[in-house]
Amino acid sequence: MANRYLLGFDVGSSSVKASLVDADTGVCAATAFYPEKEAPIMAVKAGWAEQDPQMWWDNAKLSLKKIMADAGATADDIKAIGISYQMHGLVCVDKNQQVLRPSIIWCDSRAVPYGEKAFNDLGADQCLGHLLNSPGNFTAAKLAWVKENEPELFDKIDKILLPGDYIAMRLSGVANTTISGLSEGMMWDFKDKKPAKFLLDYFGFPEDVVADIVPTFSIQSTVCKAAAEELGLKEGTPISYRGGDQPNNALSLNVFNPGEIASTAGTSGVVYGVLGEANYDPKSRVNTFAHVNYTKELDRLGVLLCINGTGILNAWVRRNVAPEGISYSEMNDMMANIPIGSEGVSIIPFGNGAERVLENREIGCSINGINFNKHSKAHIMRAAQEGIVFSFCYGMEVMQQMGMDIKKIHAGKANMFLSDIFRNTLAGVSGATIELYETDGSVGAAKGAGMGCGIYKDNNEAFSTLKKLAVIEPDEKNVAAYQNAYAEWKANLEQIIKG
Repeated sequence: MANRYLLGFDVGSSSVKASLVDADTGVCAATAFYPEKEAPIMAVKAGWAEQDPQMWWDNAKLSLKKIMADAGATADDIKAIGISYQMHGLVCVDKNQQVLRPSIIWCDSRAVPYGEKAFNDLGADQCLGHLLNSPGNFTAAKLAWVKENEPELFDKIDKILLPGDYIAMRLSGVANTTISGLSEGMMWDFKDKKPAKFLLDYFGFPEDVVADIVPTFSIQSTVCKAAAEELGLKEGTPISYRGGDQPNNALSLNVFNPGEIASTAGTSGVVYGVLGEANYDPKSRVNTFAHVNYTKELDRLGVLLCINGTGILNAWVRRNVAPEGISYSEMNDMMANIPIGSEGVSIIPFGNGAERVLENREIGCSINGINFNKHSKAHIMRAAQEGIVFSFCYGMEVMQQMGMDIKKIHAGKANMFLSDIFRNTLAGVSGATIELYETDGSVGAAKGAGMGCGIYKDNNEAFSTLKKLAVIEPDEKNVAAYQNAYAEWKANLEQIIKG
């Protein structure tokens, strides 16, 4: 029997990953990423961050070539293509689909004043009621910067695209986008269920700068002749799914329904939960976007909490506090003997820049409660992991205020979720069951493509082979100890915020 493969791309700022998934077994047949060292980010000025979209295309091509060879796959074997991508980036193309300037990517902060001015001029009720967020530092505000600072270039823009839209355009020769994508750029009006004309008008953008909208799960376009020849693909292969990296991570963990939560804890940490009705945080401490299964008829919103100081704090502790040469696993063994709450040591983990959950304050990292007569390196190591968890829980309280009932957290078994202390503390404080899976963004994108082209009838069929690796239930006998430690941490945080 001929192979039926689904191809998934994950276009990150550090690399582009590609995976081939066997559509019949759900097994990943091959995966690769390029570059093998982190891709460059151009920072012409402080706070700027740009990448050349051609680099994403080149790395996608290299990744694809490797997985096709590794799997022994032919162009005929690939039945559909899905794309996951770094969110909030801005790609500007002209009428000939030529890129006009490097992409202003997610971690570029130059557009903050433009978003803040729009929020103040238009008013909180208008922005939050229609966009569910402040225009902030998202794609629309980035385009406002281009309009003011590069007016001649702005006049040449035919379409603006997100990074995933750009890759889809290169594959198909067709420029289009999704509602989910527009929402992450602050260009979708959730109240009127159409592109946010009031914001486009405010910034002075022509309405046709927004690409045609296609459903997230659908045959959005097909591989064109030029791309087929360049990549070794078959002309006419459907491109049938596209999602930003965090919504796609949730999809990869089969998180589609209200109350379901997906979490990651790498350098920074994310808690992403699904709401069944449009809502927002009045202080914009968390962001609300259209989830991958949002439609005009069905409200499925992704609420995104991002904590900057997550794995980066654990790495800092390993370099500067732990005994030299120790591994993360050995660190976890050392701190396992320290009681819950680290015997009064409390670490506020916000040392990686301004935190949205603190209303964009930058309060730094602080260590509280050290007693020179009883506390050791292991106490600081444990307090760091507990502090990271407590910052998650602090943000999850905002999500609960928005109506989210957090009972189960899905996560990949990676990064901080490899630590028993991290997992048990999160379950103990939140009261949620944690389920750990073997998952990957490019594999999720491939399965999304299978849904979009009709190979799978729904998400449950697509992810029926998702491998559950572990389940962590809250430890009832220790819940009080976890809650007391969190209360002490929160009191320290609130004291710092008050100044």
